[in-house]
Order: sequence, then C-alpha cells, then structure tokens
Amino acid sequence: MNVEFINPFLASMLNVMSTMAQMELSPEKPKLKKDEVAMGDVSGLIGMVSDQAKGSLSITFEGPLAIATMKNMVGEGPDEINEEITDLVGEITNMVTGGAKRMLSEKGIEFDMATPMVVSGNNHTIHHKAEGPVVIIPLNSPHGKAFIEFSFDK
Repeated sequence: MNVEFINPFLASMLNVMSTMAQMELSPEKPKLKKDEVAMGDVSGLIGMVSDQAKGSLSITFEGPLAIATMKNMVGEGPDEINEEITDLVGEITNMVTGGAKRMLSEKGIEFDMATPMVVSGNNHTIHHKAEGPVVIIPLNSPHGKAFIEFSFDK
C-alpha cells in the first residue's frame, strides 16, 4: 500500500478534528485488518477512483467520541447516537476526503469521490470495494477512539 497515498488522509483527519472539534487525536501504529466488523459505533465510508488507484476509506468513531465531537463542533449534542451523529460522521468523512484530495492534487494525483455512506450500530460491517488489504490506524482521544481504514486495489 502506498504510504504517499495514505498520509494525506491521516493528516486531513487530524486537521479536521483539531480545527473543527478542537480535539487532538493521537495515531497508533497502522495494522492489517482481518475482518469487516467495524471497531466502533458509527462509520463513514467513501469510495475513490483515480488513474493511479481505486479504493475506499472509512472513518469509524466510538460512540462517546462521536458525541463529544458534535458537542465541540456545535455546542450541543445528543446523549446517544442518532441521525444528527450519523450526519456528522458523514460530513467529517467528506471533509477528511476533501482535504486529502487537495493534498494529493498538489502531488499530481487526482481522484473522484463518491458520496459518503454512513453505517451505525454494534458490530456493523464495512465492506471495502477494493481488492487490496485493509489497513487500519487507531486514533486515541480522551473521549474514545476513532479508526481510519484504507483499502486500495493492488
């Protein structure tokens, strides 16, 4: 998997959470994911296609982090995952992908994005459309974890 392709997504995720939600996330070591079960409670998934690669990205939040993110961004929020939270996760997925798209464009890598799809619930699954391995990077915060996943065709 091309690190040059992954780093802009990670940098964009950290930037979005820092600027929009005033939260600093600490990335852990990337690892290969063995199944499709999400590590958190609500996930945004977006497909991407370019001349160089085809793949998808997902961002999964544990419930407490998703709720704290909304409260930091808009000043209030629900006490449990609801439609507002799923909308927020879809919007964050869009912002992260848009930021990464700008960074990659500066390197001459252009890609098109689909509309994010959001899935929530205990043990929901994330099906990446690409044929390559799924790399997952856990992100720690005082409110819980987020997980960013990537999969691109080999």
